[in-house]
Amino acid sequence: MNAFKVPFLGVFCLFLMATFFYRGSSVPLQEKDVGQLRFVEHLGRFDWGFHWRNLTCRMCKMVFTIVDIALLSETNKERVAHMVGNACIHLHIADEHVCREITELFSDDFLTTLRRSLLLPKEICAVLVGPSCGHFDLYAPWNVTLPAVPKPPVKPPVPPKPGSPQSRVLFLTDIHWDREYAEGTSADCKDPLCCRNSSGPPGWTHRGAGYWGTYSKCDLPLRTVDNLLENAAKDGPWDWVYWTGDIPAHNVWSQTREQQLNELKTISELILKHLGPGVTVYPAVGNHESTPVNSFPPPFIQGNRSSHWLYDTMAEEWAAWLPAEALHTIRRAGFYTVQIQPGLRLVSLNMNFCARENYWLMVNSTDPADQLQWLVGILQDSENKGEKVHIIGHIPPGLCLASWSWNYYHIVNRYEGTITGQFFGHTHVDEFQMFYDEETMTRPLSVAYIAPSVTTYIDLNPGYRVYYVDGNYPGSSRFVLDHETYILNLTKVNHPPGAATPGSASSPDPDPKWTLLYRASKAYGLPSLFPADWNGLIQTFLRDDRVFQAFWYLRHKGHVSEPCMDTCKTGIICFLLSGRYEDLAQCSGSSELSLALSSWC
Repeated sequence: MNAFKVPFLGVFCLFLMATFFYRGSSVPLQEKDVGQLRFVEHLGRFDWGFHWRNLTCRMCKMVFTIVDIALLSETNKERVAHMVGNACIHLHIADEHVCREITELFSDDFLTTLRRSLLLPKEICAVLVGPSCGHFDLYAPWNVTLPAVPKPPVKPPVPPKPGSPQSRVLFLTDIHWDREYAEGTSADCKDPLCCRNSSGPPGWTHRGAGYWGTYSKCDLPLRTVDNLLENAAKDGPWDWVYWTGDIPAHNVWSQTREQQLNELKTISELILKHLGPGVTVYPAVGNHESTPVNSFPPPFIQGNRSSHWLYDTMAEEWAAWLPAEALHTIRRAGFYTVQIQPGLRLVSLNMNFCARENYWLMVNSTDPADQLQWLVGILQDSENKGEKVHIIGHIPPGLCLASWSWNYYHIVNRYEGTITGQFFGHTHVDEFQMFYDEETMTRPLSVAYIAPSVTTYIDLNPGYRVYYVDGNYPGSSRFVLDHETYILNLTKVNHPPGAATPGSASSPDPDPKWTLLYRASKAYGLPSLFPADWNGLIQTFLRDDRVFQAFWYLRHKGHVSEPCMDTCKTGIICFLLSGRYEDLAQCSGSSELSLALSSWC
């Protein structure tokens, strides 16, 4: 082993703690007291006692130099892992039991990746502390190969004729069922996930977990998921369903493969039970399906460390919905393609192969599993046949590793006449990201819809999405024509007005109904939902703050405590403007909204 370039086990505690305890994507910082626009991990928005930013540049380099030298000896592995657990505790990254359990859970797989990927301490600290502390270039640029076939002339979408058929599509994402959810337990515990048996009773100044869910860092009981599916079945019929993953709860420090598979089976069977065999469900793999969370080795990793244990079970559970060819590619790497109807094809991507938090990509991040090159082949074949294509996945492409994100953006540009819908989840809130032509970056050509979560995590109402898509007829654009968001208002269903008797607390609604929060065309006054309309809405956000604040309220599924102003607003609009990760940096150079967005407007 090169003594000048040694592995960094220390990042196991600090970096992975930061990414594993939450969804692992990046969004604009929303605190009001920040003087400049920055993009940080989601966990920075919440006060859980995680303080990995306490690590200074000098301390970071010193710690990882010592750790790396210690790890040169095979006999020091357990000692180093123990030391990492102690560091987690003393730096107040989490409580002791969480630090110990997550160290034990992640150490074996993570050490395997470290043996294959060698980084300098300055590169580690560039990740943890920021670019001012070093340069991190592990994920070097790479490019997919596009066929030498000219791009067809661009034909802007036009609204369908009145009375044209529409397809009604149910969209579910980020269910996060917590099997240990317990009504009445503390909703304000010290752990990263509360409202559980282990959370204990609430203190006299703290809240208790509600029957149907809780506005806190809590996931959902199974009864709420069951109630959603029961109501969704009554609200049918559905032409088909998109389901973009994240089934388990956020107790990522204490999960086992057996538990993950049980939850996968339970929710899959529950969906099939309520919606029936006549409704086809098209799933995608979330980052929480695996344990350790975010751990998705590329196919060249074989044996017990591979993801076959997960992909094989997915293929078994989803066989009622998918053909044999799709199940074959799921078993290999968790992605697939299938024809939904004549003229409409679906591609379900495994977005874990683009995630910064997937530490297996430290080994090789160049188009893992050849997924994007495979996508190009599917799109070219569809273009040749005149098919339209919908793409689903869990993590939005604008939150991916830069090279993956830029390659995906390039593919969408090339096949803009074929790709007519992109559907993602992961952030738990209701938003979207724009795609523009690469030559001028001014013409909107596609939009990635990011749907709200089923779970309440964090401080949200449970919700789901319905898309209305141009239907099955010759010449259909297959674009989204409108969409609706439905919520379960926890304030009303946990303590419905008039349900209490004198001198007693109100009882939860025994049969709550999910209600329409908004319909996009009506809420925003849009004539259609084509890319140009969403681009126009962003321009409206800049001119009319009332419209933006309405979006901010709907973004949080009708439960938000304060408006989004100044830097918060700048960051959100910058996020909406780019489905390409590195482009977020274009908005970081100015605290003035007009200057930050000058290259876009």
